[in-house]
Amino acid sequence: MIRVVLPYHLQNLARTGREVEISVEGAPTIGSVVEALENQYPMLRGTIRNQSTGHRRPFIRFFACGADLSLEAWETELPQQVKTGSEVFRVVGAMSGG
Repeated sequence: MIRVVLPYHLQNLARTGREVEISVEGAPTIGSVVEALENQYPMLRGTIRNQSTGHRRPFIRFFACGADLSLEAWETELPQQVKTGSEVFRVVGAMSGG
C-alpha cells in the first residue's frame, strides 16, 4: 500500500482524512499513484492533473522523502521508502503571491 497525504481542499472534496492508502499494481510511479488515487476517489479527477492533456495542474506539487518530484516524468518510480510505506507520497497545493 502506498500512503498518500492530501492537501486540505482535496481531503474535503474526497471526504477523507489527511492520509489515504492506495494500492498500485507493479512498480509505483508518480503516474500510477495519481491514477490509482483518481480511481479510488473519482471526485478528484481533474483536480491533480488536467484530464484532457494529462499534465499536472500548475499549483499542485508532489514530494517524497524530502524531494520535490513535481517536474519529474509520470514514469518516475517512487523511492523505496514510499514503496514500503515507511514514507508518504505528498500531494501539495502550492501557493503563489507576495
